[in-house]
Amino acid sequence: MAKPTGFMEYGRKTPDYRPVEDRIQDFKEIEVSLTDEQLREQAARCMDCGVPFCHSYGCPLGNLVPDYSDAVYRGDWKEALDLMHSTNNFPEFTGLVCPALCEASCTLALDEAATACRYIELKIAEKGWDEGWIVPEPAPGKTGKRIAVIGSGPTGLAAAQQLARKGHNVVVLEKANRIGGILRYGIPNYKLEKWLIDRRITQMEQEGVNFEIEVEVGMDLSAKYIRKNFDAVLIATGTQKPRDIDIPGRKLEGIYFAMEMLAQQTKILLGDTIPAEELIDPKNKHVIVIGGGDTGADCVGTSIRRGCKSVIQIELLPAPPEEREVSNPWPEWPIIFRTTSSHLEAAHQEGCDRLWSILTKKFYGDSGSVKKIGCAKLEWGQKGFTEIPGSDFLLNADLVLLSMGFIPFKESKLVKDFGLAQDTVGNIQVDENYLTSVNGVFAAGDTVTGASLVVRAIDHGRKAAEGVHAYVMQHNKE
Repeated sequence: MAKPTGFMEYGRKTPDYRPVEDRIQDFKEIEVSLTDEQLREQAARCMDCGVPFCHSYGCPLGNLVPDYSDAVYRGDWKEALDLMHSTNNFPEFTGLVCPALCEASCTLALDEAATACRYIELKIAEKGWDEGWIVPEPAPGKTGKRIAVIGSGPTGLAAAQQLARKGHNVVVLEKANRIGGILRYGIPNYKLEKWLIDRRITQMEQEGVNFEIEVEVGMDLSAKYIRKNFDAVLIATGTQKPRDIDIPGRKLEGIYFAMEMLAQQTKILLGDTIPAEELIDPKNKHVIVIGGGDTGADCVGTSIRRGCKSVIQIELLPAPPEEREVSNPWPEWPIIFRTTSSHLEAAHQEGCDRLWSILTKKFYGDSGSVKKIGCAKLEWGQKGFTEIPGSDFLLNADLVLLSMGFIPFKESKLVKDFGLAQDTVGNIQVDENYLTSVNGVFAAGDTVTGASLVVRAIDHGRKAAEGVHAYVMQHNKE
């Protein structure tokens, strides 16, 4: 245990944000780092519980929170890094974008602030890079087995690294123009700067991973070709079909899916040229974000930084409660009202109003472009919602961003080309080893579970890599 009385001596402290007037002028990291001594105090708060729910229940990766906290408290950052890497390939990614399931299940979260696990995790990784401890770990020998990983998001990257370190020849196939998947094109730079991804890609290349971009399996390469030229295949393409809304006016110009704008913004920051007719530009526009989740909040923050006139985020569901309800006990993830840096009611607000229990009924346009949306207020009950009579209202909307989650892609050409079995909603079916209905073809991540978290994606990638490794080595014996 780091310090038996640490949780009584030190309060929870997490990084402050950069001042609003500064951070909305750019897309750089919004948090201000804590000092090493402040991190040591936060690590001292870990109680090393008899049953540490943080990693046995909360964290999908099983990160060894009490162990790495103790190492940080003792100043042994190298040991902390080794402990972290034993369960997590990319702690700097999860340390920035994970909602911290570990903190929600921390014993201290019962009646006071939890240990700052997420931020300690991030700083362990950064210390490793600063000290030169994170280096390529190539396999001592090669197996001669060729493995294709389709998709370069967190699942694909984690699996590829694990497999390369086993000595396999790994090729990652990515249909986009850069590696990173959702990490690259679905998360704004102010939450995850892209040089962090490039740093890991360089490490993986030096470990023997080969990356091929602008290659879409099922289109550019056939499943038959892939299976003929590789000993095993892992599909890690994620859930790429956004949920749409079918109401009058949907075909008007100025209505986009959230990921269209987020991906385009990343490309702009990376120097890509966007044709004028394809540019999604919030500048001087009234922006409406439909969907109350984190991706919607990312659209809000991006729109503010691009100089929008106003931005409102609306949600069909009612606002969550301020505190846990009896039906949602610890250590479950608390379904409570949350704010981000983009929301008006947050302590460090940037400027966004949120409207709850709102039904979007119609888009109104002028000269073919959206100008307003028609909405109504809802009343929720045990059997769902009812529209409140006479509650209709209009909102100005020069740009509408749809952020209502993702659905399985039943009609995926890749899935059809491989001939894979799907469940009733369209997720790829796999067994306990992540093997699909087709021998030698594996699948993991959101394409199996539906849309989830980066931390779960990495866990899936690591476990799927074990299944792939066992398969090709058994095949080798035969």
